[in-house]
Amino acid sequence: MRKTRVICFANNKGGSGKSTTCSNVGYGMTELGNRVLLIDGDMQMNLSLSLFDEEKVLEFAQGSRNLYEGIKRQDDLRDYIVHSPYENLDLLPSSTLMSSIEYELFTKWQREYILKKGMKNIVESGSYDYILIDAPPTLGGWVMNVLCASDEVIIPVESTPWGLFGLGNMFEFLEEVRQIAPDLKLGGIVITKVDTRKNYFKQTLETLKELENVKVFDTYIRVDSAVEWSQDNNAPVIAYKKNSRSAGEYMELAKEITGQS
Repeated sequence: MRKTRVICFANNKGGSGKSTTCSNVGYGMTELGNRVLLIDGDMQMNLSLSLFDEEKVLEFAQGSRNLYEGIKRQDDLRDYIVHSPYENLDLLPSSTLMSSIEYELFTKWQREYILKKGMKNIVESGSYDYILIDAPPTLGGWVMNVLCASDEVIIPVESTPWGLFGLGNMFEFLEEVRQIAPDLKLGGIVITKVDTRKNYFKQTLETLKELENVKVFDTYIRVDSAVEWSQDNNAPVIAYKKNSRSAGEYMELAKEITGQS
């Protein structure tokens, strides 16, 4: 039985394309024959909205079957998983109440490992080849939980003048987390929102390539209106418009991450 690989998508800067990358890479992995669980760890619930319409997402958020309730009760998170409309792609939905998750964690014993403990039976069951977690754009106790529950972290960085802002803080935070989770790996950086007509991409790429021991994925994600249309239709772009440029790029990224071709 193949070991379940847990990957989180994290960046303390908002607007980096974390949720979109997480959703589309997850769907792309299923196209490559994998079973995938997506975990929505952000109160904005964008990952949940990439698979379900707003009415259904709010139903999850206001009910008892969401990540916040599972963490608050320190339950086995298997009981909070919902099936998505897509084959081999499941979701552990979020809630707007995730905004108060730091308070819930504050009083808990070994609070950095609550998500990891909740995921234990999911990981050990081998039900999924990959578990992808969308982390909120913050650095705190909850993101530390997400990182401690992961085998590796992928950092989406947008190709804009402010895209690299705060990346140093992210690296410092990863080093802090490694004090208690020494096996956590930096899977790499993926450049998003690329407009090849502008110099920002070249500058971003050159700056990132100068970083020591940091992998930058060969595949980058260009700006494409198909992504916005797919979001408007609550679907991964690969499912919504398979022949679009961004669908092809996310498929290539999924192959690069999994090592499959």
